Amino acid sequence: MDITRARATTTAPTQWISGPAWIDELAAPDSDLHIAVDSVRFAPGARTAWHSHPVGQVLVVTDGEGRVQRRGEPVETIRAGDAVRILAGEWHWHGAGPTTFMTHLAIEEIAADGTQPEWGPAVTEADYTS
Repeated sequence: MDITRARATTTAPTQWISGPAWIDELAAPDSDLHIAVDSVRFAPGARTAWHSHPVGQVLVVTDGEGRVQRRGEPVETIRAGDAVRILAGEWHWHGAGPTTFMTHLAIEEIAADGTQPEWGPAVTEADYTS
């Protein structure tokens, strides 16, 4: 049995996330398993920029309340226990609610050809509050 120890908590890169957020890498892809699992904790109001994943992503909210939006769709509230499936190539953002912290597991299959997520612009206040 392989046991992987979580790495030290890192501050989320500002080019990916507006506002304070922290990432704990729980599982990194390797030659046998092409899946990454991170626990991401967002401070109130913090959220990702618009982005898409080449193979998709699953978010599992483990604590708090947050928001997610797919391009062209309304903002949705997400809470502890919710799971959100993001399809391959689907532009979206996710983050904490305006007054609550939110933690989710981000589970992502890594593309066989190494293609990384595509990052777009920061989420505007108008998008976040709509």
